[in-house]
Amino acid sequence: MHPSARVRRAVEQLRTVRNSWGALLVAIETPPTPEWPPAQLSTHLARQAADEVELLVADRVPLTLRQHPAPANLDALDAAVRVETLLFDLADTLAAAVQRPIGARRTAAPGRPAGRTLDEVDADDPRRWTFRSLTDPGSRRHGLHWAAVWVEGRLLDEDTDPEQHAGAYSRGPALFGVLPEHLRHEAVRVAGQCERFLLAALQLDARSTAIGRPCPWCAGELTLHTDPDHTPQVTCATGPTCPAPTDTNENKRRTWQGAELVALLADLDNPPAAGRAA
Repeated sequence: MHPSARVRRAVEQLRTVRNSWGALLVAIETPPTPEWPPAQLSTHLARQAADEVELLVADRVPLTLRQHPAPANLDALDAAVRVETLLFDLADTLAAAVQRPIGARRTAAPGRPAGRTLDEVDADDPRRWTFRSLTDPGSRRHGLHWAAVWVEGRLLDEDTDPEQHAGAYSRGPALFGVLPEHLRHEAVRVAGQCERFLLAALQLDARSTAIGRPCPWCAGELTLHTDPDHTPQVTCATGPTCPAPTDTNENKRRTWQGAELVALLADLDNPPAAGRAA
């Protein structure tokens, strides 16, 4: 059965969280940035500079949230804690509902009655979500990436067919049951929450913000428009009479996007002659 549109959307949101998790961890140690330039553009320019620098393994982004005695960005830290907690708790809830209990196997020793013990192979199945205890973090030790992948698998009803178990002559129960509708709804809700918290902390959510710098061509008000599904744009409020060398949007406003934003950055610092004359 094909997943519904809302499940496909939730899967996309979980993947967005995974793909942007490293950026959020970096943001915790980075002072908050102004709205301008947009985060997507700043990241692009930073990557260009990083291409010329050899990165050490120790400098790479950790995938797990760790203690930060003096975080530079409290909003990013708060978002990371909330997202991680939401996904970990969701995985616990889903595992308690649909994950097959660890099987048992018969044991026998000379002079002793036959008994049963936990099946270590089944217990160590890497597909399992392991609950934390007072002394063991369980699957949480693997970080948010694994939690997001695991929840995605439950949303897509993976590993829900009967399986052949070691030493068995017939197929046994599946590792996971099909997710009940109320838990599917909860997983969809949490995936959306996590994406919103993360994108807002990275200033990548949908918003329109005046950048506080006049248009270098006509001195009109410039507004930055960001959206997680589209590249950022800047529009000039003057309208089609603005002489900026860029196209107008459907509202007849001069619009910069993509590579044009790099040129706009330069023009804001060094206004063109036409702009100075205006």
